[in-house]
Amino acid sequence: MDLSQKIDSVKKNLEPTDFGFFLLRSIVLVGGLGWLSFSTIPPEESIAVLKIYFYYLFYTLFLYGLIFLWPWKVRRLYVIGLLFDLLFVFLLVSATGGFYSDFYLGFYLLTALHTFYYGLNYGIVLAFASSLVYLFGGKMDFEVLQWTDFMLRISFLFLMAVPLGILSDKLKKDKMQIEALNRELEKSMASLRQTQKRLVEVEKFSALGRLTADVAHEIRNPLTSIGGFARRLRENLADGSKERIYADLIVTESIKLEQTLRDVLIFSRGAGIQCVLLTAESVIDEYLDVAVILKSTDVSIKKEYGAAPLKALIDKEQLKQVLNNLIINALDAMSGQGPITLRTRIERLNEIQYIVIDVEDTGSGIPDDKLGIIFEPFYSTKSIGAGTGLGLAICKKIMDEHNGLIKVRSKLNEGSTFSLYFPLQSEEDKDKIKCWQFMECGIESDSEMTCGAYPDFGRMCWAVAGTFCEKKVQGKYAQKITDCSKCDFFRALTAGKSGQARLLKS
Repeated sequence: MDLSQKIDSVKKNLEPTDFGFFLLRSIVLVGGLGWLSFSTIPPEESIAVLKIYFYYLFYTLFLYGLIFLWPWKVRRLYVIGLLFDLLFVFLLVSATGGFYSDFYLGFYLLTALHTFYYGLNYGIVLAFASSLVYLFGGKMDFEVLQWTDFMLRISFLFLMAVPLGILSDKLKKDKMQIEALNRELEKSMASLRQTQKRLVEVEKFSALGRLTADVAHEIRNPLTSIGGFARRLRENLADGSKERIYADLIVTESIKLEQTLRDVLIFSRGAGIQCVLLTAESVIDEYLDVAVILKSTDVSIKKEYGAAPLKALIDKEQLKQVLNNLIINALDAMSGQGPITLRTRIERLNEIQYIVIDVEDTGSGIPDDKLGIIFEPFYSTKSIGAGTGLGLAICKKIMDEHNGLIKVRSKLNEGSTFSLYFPLQSEEDKDKIKCWQFMECGIESDSEMTCGAYPDFGRMCWAVAGTFCEKKVQGKYAQKITDCSKCDFFRALTAGKSGQARLLKS
């Protein structure tokens, strides 16, 4: 570390009070030497005082040398300096007349400065220590100063230490609160910037989706006509002829394009989720009974269901589509070898229970640097023409519309596990007070407002529409406060019996 860096480090660790201390020490040195130049004290006494000031200069330079080396230890170093300061004032008082000396005022200065710097308790201890040093510095000569006058002088040390100490503690407390508020403000600003970023991203995709949907719709109508006429034309062509081969090619490619346009329309416009209470196991069983893609492969399906099936709000057809997309990806990753495991379980996350469906394969896995982008639209590892790159994006969109989550774990050459999280709200919770009723935010009476938690998940608003939702920004009420853990409703729900009692009173 060069000199300029060291100086910057010192400035960073020292406060304005520390520079004030340095200024006062300089004034004491210059003022004392000036007083000595114009005083009329005897020569022997003057030499003694001059030696004391040289002692003061020496240990002051030594003290600030230590502070320059270790500026982060300045508060501890001041304690060491205080011992030398007490000795300095003691020597001045002893050399210039004991109780008769006016240098006893130095004890007031030390007590005031250090009390303001360290606080009340430190100030009281220092006032007591200064009293003892003054007593011995005056050689306990109560013939020069009456003990009543002595007690009066030291009482002013305590009268000075107490209010200054109280003021110092109050200022420190206020400073800590201000620093805490500043940190909270910085955190809030960061959260707002993140929310703004997400809002911009959502709006960008929304605009792109509207444009894409319009284009796809315009292409789909003539494409359907082309495919239909190609099928009719194919029926009138002889098998094996070039014309029949061309017609088959037109039909095949039009089917691919129709599938691509269907995926684009689903992603851009949404699927119109209609959720009812279902068990995940019943939907999986129904899907497996009719899954055409599985009937044409030798891959085995293993089912590992939880002990007690529970119902969640699920759109059966949309969940089937998610399962179908994930299993198609699993088949591609496994090249037709190894089992696919469908598992159901319960997991507690963000203070609520989720029904989780795991789709686990034993394929090639996903590189770590790709895990963060696999749910982005049009991202695909398949060859051109083999997929639209919308399969996982559609899965995420459907889970978002379920107010759920989709997560992935993967290891190269070992396989991947995609987990679908559906919020679990019991029948008992449905009849209890909701967040909008507790907070009286007015969502139930405002037809222009939308809220991700209203009306189905009102007791878990923080997880499906608030700070902990882990999804896109949704609804004008989403992220209504910086941190849902500060919400009175969240605290009441998660505070145990006392919080539940408060909810019952509401």
